[in-house]
Parts: sequence; structure tokens; C-alpha cells
Amino acid sequence: MDCKEAEKLIQPYVQGNMPEKEMEPFISHIRKCHTCHEELETYFIVNRAMAYFEDDAPDSYNLTGLLERDLEKKEEEAPLPPPEKIEDLKKELDTYIGLGEVKREVNNLINMATVFKRREETGLPNADFSLHMVFTGNPGTGKTMIARLMARVYRSLGILSKGQLVEVDRSGLVAGYVGQTAIKTSKVIEKALGGVLFIDEAYALNGKGDNDFGQEAIDTLLKAMEDHRDDLVVIVAGYDGLMEKFIQSNPGLGSRFNRYLHFDDYTLDEMLEIFKMQCRKSQYTLSPDAEQDVKDFIYDENADGVTFGNARGVRNLFEQILTAQANRLAKMESFTKDDLMTLTRDDVLHARGMEDNTTVAELEAKVAEKKDE
Repeated sequence: MDCKEAEKLIQPYVQGNMPEKEMEPFISHIRKCHTCHEELETYFIVNRAMAYFEDDAPDSYNLTGLLERDLEKKEEEAPLPPPEKIEDLKKELDTYIGLGEVKREVNNLINMATVFKRREETGLPNADFSLHMVFTGNPGTGKTMIARLMARVYRSLGILSKGQLVEVDRSGLVAGYVGQTAIKTSKVIEKALGGVLFIDEAYALNGKGDNDFGQEAIDTLLKAMEDHRDDLVVIVAGYDGLMEKFIQSNPGLGSRFNRYLHFDDYTLDEMLEIFKMQCRKSQYTLSPDAEQDVKDFIYDENADGVTFGNARGVRNLFEQILTAQANRLAKMESFTKDDLMTLTRDDVLHARGMEDNTTVAELEAKVAEKKDE
């Protein structure tokens, strides 16, 4: 299933009338496509989540969590899809923008895992080989995307039984009272069995005081990694220096996490390609005279790479430009299909100036003035 097909099924999914035969391929696509997952999440929250406010459950106001519970329930009901072909997954990896060094490391890991699996099947012994990994880098550099791909790779190779990705951060593991953190963490681990547990900003588990229960989560996690070594992979992620300190803070972590993948920030050209890809997925066309303005927009907003958020920042700019386009079209008495699909230089400039009544000439002058600062 591709993005175009998945987008058509988002409304039927939320309204509860999706054809049964479409459920498994739809959820499978949502799990591996960050863009479609975000679109489903937005539609789900707007159209259904308000009904949950009457629930008595403590997490009834966790709107993102509502979608995850819904997806998990549907996944439990749906039969497991057949494993994907490893050749297809490698081809998908090649289509990802940037990530040159990460791609090389992932291909090395795939080749090693393939050979180790074959040795195991023929009765040959294997050296100690850990599949647990540390992903380091700034937000929006593709860490979750690669973790999701690795879950599918390990399922394809027969290393993991299900191949799902369960994503959490400190708040999903740590509770506020003695004894509750182990229970909470164990529930997350149980959900991840057969797949990959991805812990974002894992360094936050390091306790900052006597009443912090992050260490309890770490201890529970380490035991599970030993008890379920044949059907659980854990990937921890976060900023470079903080993750190194986190792994070094506990001998158990250091012995289990010995494979690091660093995710570089996207270059300006790569972020422009991500923007164009976003346009293609959503069936928009960027007018040729607007391309340089988009690139300038990304450059200006990315002055601080950490707060901009790489690919996440690009998606935010894309949404701002869509807002500008909608404001422009709303002033027209009629418009064509091409009008609905085209993002113009006017749209980009207004997104940068965010002033509805400013003329293009005034915006151009404002942008030029900003460049001179």
C-alpha cells in the first residue's frame, strides 16, 4: 500500500467502516510511514478523541495515546502479514533521503544478521552478536524511521516474530510511586515482545534524586533484555553526549549496548528534497520560481539546527506554506484543480512574512532586509 491509497482509507478507519481486507495493509503502512501516521493522528484526534473525555481512565486525556490504543487493538485482531522480502527492504532504505553513513551501517548489520541466522540454521556456533543499538543525533534526523525499518528487517530475517515498533520515552516507563515503575515498564516490554522497543531521549531515565524511579525502569529493562534475548530488540536514542553518559552510567547498559549509529543533521539540499517529497506525497506541485524561496526559508529557519528539528522543521514549514495557499485560494471566487495543487512563490513569501495583506513586493523587500541583517 502506498501513501495515496493509505490517505483514502484514513477517514474510513477513523469512522470505523474500513473494509476488513484493507485493515492489515493499512496499519502496516501507517506503522512505517511517519507522514501518514501524523495525518491519521491529526484526523483521529479531531474526529474521535473528544468522545473519550468522558472516560474515567487517568490517561483519557492523552490524545496521542488514544490512537495508539486503537491501532494496537486493531493489530491484535488482524492476522500477522507475511514477512517482507529483505531485498525490498534494502531498496526502501536506498530511497531514504540523506543518511549516507547510517545506510552503510544498516546494510552491514543486515548482512551480519543474515549470515548469523544462516549459521544458526546449519548448527554452526555464533560469536556474541548484540542487535540492541544506540541511535545518537538531533531531533528529526530519521532515528524513528530507521528503527521502524530495522523491526521489519529483523522480522524478514526471522529474528523477531512480529516486527512491530513500540515507541516510548521516560514518561511511558516511569511512574510516580515505589513499585509502580517496574509494573509500567513491564507492560511496555510485553507489548514490544516480538519486535523493537524504541526509547527516545533514554538519557532522561538517569535519576536525579532519591525519589526518582528511572533506575527502576532501567533495571526492569535490563532483566527483560536477558530474559527475552531471542525475541526483543531495544534501541535507545537521544543527543550524542547525553547518550554516551547514559550508557556509561550503568555497567549493564554498557555490556548490552555496544553498537552505535550516529545520525547527522540533514544538509540544506537534503531538506529541500524532503520538502519536495512532502509535496509529492500530498499531491502538491511547487512552482519552479518558488524553489529558491523555499530553500531560503529553510536556511533562515534552520539557523539553530537543534530547535528547527531537521525533517520535522521542514514538515512545519510545509504546513505553513499550505496555510498561506489556503488563505490565497479563499480570496478567489473560483479555482481549478491545478490551483488546488500548486504552491506558488506568493504562498512561500507569505508563509515567511505571515501577513495576509502584505504585497509580494513588500514581502520580497522584507526578506531581502532580513538577509542583510
